[in-house]
Amino acid sequence: MFDLDAFNAACEAAAAETGDHTAVREIVARAVADPAAVLARLGAPQRAGMGVLYQGRGVTVINFVWGPNMSFMPHNHHMWAVIGLYTGREDNIFWRRLPDDPTRLEAAGARSVGAGEVCALGAEVVHSVLNPLPRLSAAIHVYGGDFLHQARSEWDPETLSERAFDPDKARLMFEASNRSLEPG
Repeated sequence: MFDLDAFNAACEAAAAETGDHTAVREIVARAVADPAAVLARLGAPQRAGMGVLYQGRGVTVINFVWGPNMSFMPHNHHMWAVIGLYTGREDNIFWRRLPDDPTRLEAAGARSVGAGEVCALGAEVVHSVLNPLPRLSAAIHVYGGDFLHQARSEWDPETLSERAFDPDKARLMFEASNRSLEPG
């Protein structure tokens, strides 16, 4: 059984002890190794969005649910992150800044993460996310800091130009994805 309170406490303690994502990655890996247990505790995803599961001194734990075929623009976190999928798939494209124009990006790699798998991101990683499936995908994201109040950047998906992250725009992207779930 997945015990959310114990999970949050373990992530908080591990981050405080090591100051990085190494031990947290192992905690997340153990949790999502049994995706059915996480689903039983959090429930089957019904709508795209983000739900804060825990906000502590050293970590923020968020349940991200990506809508069918949803694409989320390149962005950074300015803190490490550990992503553990418990249903569906999350395709990440990793980006690097252009040497001659550091406000713009170019693709630098990719990683597909499925249910039961984990992906760790360093503090300065820029990535975009795609749910390639025609159904909801969900993951527990553990961030090494106060994710909810961290200033960060996003990049226009067409021009790959940097701008301040807009949480209202992100919310609208989830809402638009949810409209695709509505019948008729």
